[in-house]
Amino acid sequence: MTAVEQEYLKVIVFQLADKEYAIPVSNVQGIEKLMHITRVPKTPAFVKGVINLRGVVTPLIDLRERFGIPVSNNEETTRIIIITLEEMEVGFIVDSANDVIDIPVNAIEAQPEVVGSNEEDFISGVAKLENRLLILLHLDKVLNP
Repeated sequence: MTAVEQEYLKVIVFQLADKEYAIPVSNVQGIEKLMHITRVPKTPAFVKGVINLRGVVTPLIDLRERFGIPVSNNEETTRIIIITLEEMEVGFIVDSANDVIDIPVNAIEAQPEVVGSNEEDFISGVAKLENRLLILLHLDKVLNP
């Protein structure tokens, strides 16, 4: 008897405040320590500016501010997750980038209805793993101003 082939989604898990979020590894180009950010005038508040990453000017989005979570002082654990989506490269400022894991596709549920939650528009689903709850981000919507 052969075991049923299980499908997995490989994700990078990161922290914002007290929640864990996940984005597909296929969209992630790298994880960097916080570096000098050049401010750009007339951009939304959640766009912190740009960085020069190996010769590529990359805009940075503070996900705390994007989701309406109180902004924290950048800590030693603060990271920039560089993602690409349809030829666009963007950095997400997160509290920490924890690990890379495989989520069984059947563990992913549709986003629960949360009335009045600022971040609900950005969520594509929720994955329950043992004692963890991972919020999967809908990158198109996070990047769409």
